[in-house]
Amino acid sequence: MNEEQARKIGERLRSARRQRGMSLRTLAGTAGVSTGYLSMVENGQRLLDRSSLITALADALQIAPSELTGQPFAPVDPHASAAHEAIPALRLALMGITMATPPDLRPPQVPTNVLAERVAMANRLYHAAEYGTLAAGLPSLLASLHAAVEDAEGPARSELLKLLADAYHPACTLLLKNLGYTDLAFIAVTRAAEAITELDDPVYSALSGFFHTHVLMSAGSPTQALAQATSAANTLEAHLHGPDAHALLGELHLISATSLTQDRHRAGNARAEEIRGHLAEAADLAGRTGETRAWHLNFGPTNVGIHEVSLNTDLGLHGEAVTAGGAVHPEVLEDAPGRQAAYHADLARSLAHLRGREADAVSSLLTAEQIAPQRIHASAPVRSTVEYLTDRPLPVHVARDLRGLAHRIGLPN
Repeated sequence: MNEEQARKIGERLRSARRQRGMSLRTLAGTAGVSTGYLSMVENGQRLLDRSSLITALADALQIAPSELTGQPFAPVDPHASAAHEAIPALRLALMGITMATPPDLRPPQVPTNVLAERVAMANRLYHAAEYGTLAAGLPSLLASLHAAVEDAEGPARSELLKLLADAYHPACTLLLKNLGYTDLAFIAVTRAAEAITELDDPVYSALSGFFHTHVLMSAGSPTQALAQATSAANTLEAHLHGPDAHALLGELHLISATSLTQDRHRAGNARAEEIRGHLAEAADLAGRTGETRAWHLNFGPTNVGIHEVSLNTDLGLHGEAVTAGGAVHPEVLEDAPGRQAAYHADLARSLAHLRGREADAVSSLLTAEQIAPQRIHASAPVRSTVEYLTDRPLPVHVARDLRGLAHRIGLPN
């Protein structure tokens, strides 16, 4: 054993534990090691040389492993890895499933009520940002739904077609978009459109347009995205029957506003005015609908407030974003930790650009990560914000927290 190396690692470990205000017993229990072993490591009598233990202790202390070892250390996020490892099977499912699967290749039939619960669970997993579990289960769910559709006729087939669309929206389409697989997200939203075309339902057609808008934005085409959202809204406005349709129209106004923030070809003042118009329309609709779960989404006053933060952030109006954030209570969306985390992440993006608020930005990022780690670890804007903050002067304890987060999202320390 290298005694000098063991001593330095032990000192770093003890210092980090004390800064966190954790007892030896608490840290040992959280990391899954014995108190005696941990004491020996801190006293330089045992060398901490197993990557699994280094990661466990660093995770318990919410720091980067390099804070303990003094050396670069490859990031490990088993949950994010699980999501990406499930993508090849999902890709094959999306490429191989059509609306006419040969009977000998279809999976066993599943009762419609069971399929409905599985679809609802998939969308709950999406909103909980449990991406690994969701991605692993989608191929089987989609195959079962397609098989059921092929064997059904009349009203039963229509019901199953709607379930199929609901499985692709948002659980599959937005999962793939958030993980960075825009091409697969396009296939998913196209598969859903095939089912919706047969339904010949204008409201579902507008829903298809809403999710197409998401994919077009992710593909870097805000002009086409806005055109898609506008067309969907125009279709829907002629069929506003019931609160679910109003909620979808509100979502279309929000996605239209988001598309506009990305369209750099429009003049700044005119663009901001259009965005505020869409936001006002969404707020008016939210006042009528209240908080809803229509279409497996979360339209309502809270989501409008969350969008006001993100829209101002994307426009570079960071002070206005932070002010707007003060009126938002994301915890209202208790079944949608992914949306709660998005709020804290967007707030952090603006705080990072306000003089003297960098520490608050780091705190908001850590809150977002605590709520929905898989969503935050997959977020490109979060990654950019962390990179920006690493170059800013920060208090020592805040810089340490930031390095821990940087490690967990895969940035070098």
